[in-house]
Amino acid sequence: MDFRQPPEWAEHHWVWIGFPSHGELWLEDLEPARAEVLAFAEAVRAGGAGERVVLVAADDEAVAAAKALVRTDGIDVVKEKFGDIWLRDAGPIVLTGGGRRVARSFAFNGWGGKYELEGDDSVGLGLAAGARIEAERRDWILEGGAIDVDGTGLAVTTEQCLLNPNRNPELSRGDIEDRLRADLGIERVLWLGEGLLNDHTDGHVDNLARFVGVNRLAIPTGGASDPNAAVFEDAARRARAFGVEVVRLPSPGAVERDGEIVPASYMNFYIGNSAVVVPVYGAPNDDAAVEAIGALFPGRKAVGLRAGHVLTGGGSFHCISQQVPA
Repeated sequence: MDFRQPPEWAEHHWVWIGFPSHGELWLEDLEPARAEVLAFAEAVRAGGAGERVVLVAADDEAVAAAKALVRTDGIDVVKEKFGDIWLRDAGPIVLTGGGRRVARSFAFNGWGGKYELEGDDSVGLGLAAGARIEAERRDWILEGGAIDVDGTGLAVTTEQCLLNPNRNPELSRGDIEDRLRADLGIERVLWLGEGLLNDHTDGHVDNLARFVGVNRLAIPTGGASDPNAAVFEDAARRARAFGVEVVRLPSPGAVERDGEIVPASYMNFYIGNSAVVVPVYGAPNDDAAVEAIGALFPGRKAVGLRAGHVLTGGGSFHCISQQVPA
């Protein structure tokens, strides 16, 4: 039976969301990040209209903290050991086919050896087992945020990430395409170039370009002062040359923390059953971005939520979530 990764806008049964669990990693951002994560979970749940949310906490303290914050029916809390909350990358990718679900769990090396934390390489199989989803382990490194799909067998990724020698140095571009086809049902790959400046994931595509429909790709556009303007234009050129329709969206521009540019992106939105949740950063384009992204999903409510404290860990709402298709 052929299985394939569905597009994110396909119906979900539930979504796993990582709950900040390690004070030594988050320091003074721990409690504010927890509040941002809970607000995200509530927006996805959409007052009961959205999919069920499962907050994943790594230890007993975090489980208790999450349960103390939850005020909405349909938001559950489970304990599953992980290194940190980036379940898009370390969690399982769930495929569908013939009315069945299967999960693929890939090797994980802390984004090329930068942040190797105990539990991140095993949380994928653990979550699948806890949900009673048949899971298979794959022996090559792939993070979920490195790819995005439109459900027809087309995926987008970046050369900076998937061809990076810190991931799978023994695999060629052709080898990787073959493995994506075998493991996720991906038949065609649109290769973009570089990702965002200072992104420790080495250019995850879910910060750069997202499918918003079949063969339809959203890419930001930036002004002269945007540190990623050239990256956006290169991505748009490559996508158009490939034959993909390109939709341009606002960029937050240069967002700094402690004097350094951070990889803030509106593209790290999450497409839920009832809502599209967009991270915002107090930037001038926040409202315009939420409105523009919402217009791409007319059957869903667009919600903009602050994500500055989650971003201190390197990502945003899409990075901490992994949906389970219906």
